[in-house]
Parts: sequence; structure tokens; C-alpha cells
Amino acid sequence: MPIRVMIAEDERLAREELIYLLQQEHDIELLPYATNGRELLDMVDEHQPDVVFLDIKMPELEGDQAARMLASRKQQPLIVFCTAYEEFAVNAFGLRAVDYLLKPTEPRRLAETLQRIRERLIQSKTEYGQAKRSKLLVEENNRLVVIDPATIVYAVREERFVQISTQTETYTTKMTLTQLAEKLNGYDFFRTHKSYLVNLQFVQELEPWFHGAYNLTLKGQKQLRIPVSRTSAKDLLKRLEE
Repeated sequence: MPIRVMIAEDERLAREELIYLLQQEHDIELLPYATNGRELLDMVDEHQPDVVFLDIKMPELEGDQAARMLASRKQQPLIVFCTAYEEFAVNAFGLRAVDYLLKPTEPRRLAETLQRIRERLIQSKTEYGQAKRSKLLVEENNRLVVIDPATIVYAVREERFVQISTQTETYTTKMTLTQLAEKLNGYDFFRTHKSYLVNLQFVQELEPWFHGAYNLTLKGQKQLRIPVSRTSAKDLLKRLEE
């Protein structure tokens, strides 16, 4: 399923830049955009976006005010704040935003934000009771392999392929990590990095690395160090404490 995204931004250049970057993503469906906070509230009701990229400084109704009003609704989209002023970004997480982006938008930073969004949406689907798959069907070298999802330790993206490592075997598939994560709804998997999906049941320890990032060690995988990106670390620590 595509991720339905709405942009609320009154500055044309900033809006067009974000639209262009999001159009490069295969799983993003762009909805009509809003140019002020009041317009956004009406359009959210009409289009039901999964995510809103919301400028903090907008006419008629500020972005943070619009976010508070959306938070009181039954159907709440995820919020990503966009701002040219770093001091405003500090308040973003107090409003339960998924992330914030400083303008002009950097492609690398946007990629990190989209990773968090995908993880949050997968987690939400799981919490709403999607049934676990008892078996996972994986295509490998013109054959179909049946895997027990609970035995998967981790998966890693290697160029155009994904390697799935179970407790006993490794399989190579053309499936993307995002597709694999969706199929593993209901199990305790987490995207620690854009290239890694990890079964939290096999996590043994975390080692702090540079600039808020970590390295992760899995049970039975002493020689393997899996990176945990700075943007994923906070959510990962929360998941491990649940």
C-alpha cells in the first residue's frame, strides 16, 4: 500500500522542492497540498493522509496550532514539521511529531525521515491486530522457499537484492526491505538502518558509536556488527524496553 502524503507549505519554492524529492520515492502517493493551516484541516478530512509534512510558520493558522488540532481527532495523520529555524524544531517532538526537517530539505535527511515514517506505519498496523503470517514465501533463484518468520534473525540489502538470514540458512531475494517488513507484520522486527531489518528477539547488546549511532550485536552472530542509525536509535531503545 502506498503512503499517502500531504504537504502544507505556503512557500512555493520550498513546496516544489519537497514535492520533487517525494516523487522519487516508489511508495509515496502525493495528495493535493495546502497553503495555510485552516485549509489543511479541511483537506485532511477530505483526503485522509497517512502523513502531513507541515510548515511551522504559515498564514491564518500556524503549523504547530494545526498539529494540536489534528492530534485531537480520531484519525490522526503522522506529522513531520518543516522549518527554516532550528529553534522551532526543538518543540516538534513535544507535539509527538515523527520528525522535523530543516529547510532547504536535504535528500539524505528526508530519506531518514521516510524510514521513520515507514517503521511507524508498520508498527501501527501491527498494533491494530494484523494476524501474523505463520509462513513466509520467498522467491530465490526461480524457486519458492517457505520460511518460518520467527526463525529470521536479520535481513540486509545488498545492491539490488536482499539477503534473509535465519538461524540456519541464508536466502537471497529481489524483494525490497520495505516489502519484507510489511510481510513480517506482527513479528518483532525493526529497521535499524536503511539497509538492515532486525528481529528484536535476537538482539544481545548495543554498543554506542559516533554521533548518537550504535552498533548492534545479535545472539549467535558475534562477528557481525549491525549499524543503528542516529535517527533510529531512540525508537529502537523504546522498543527494547517494552
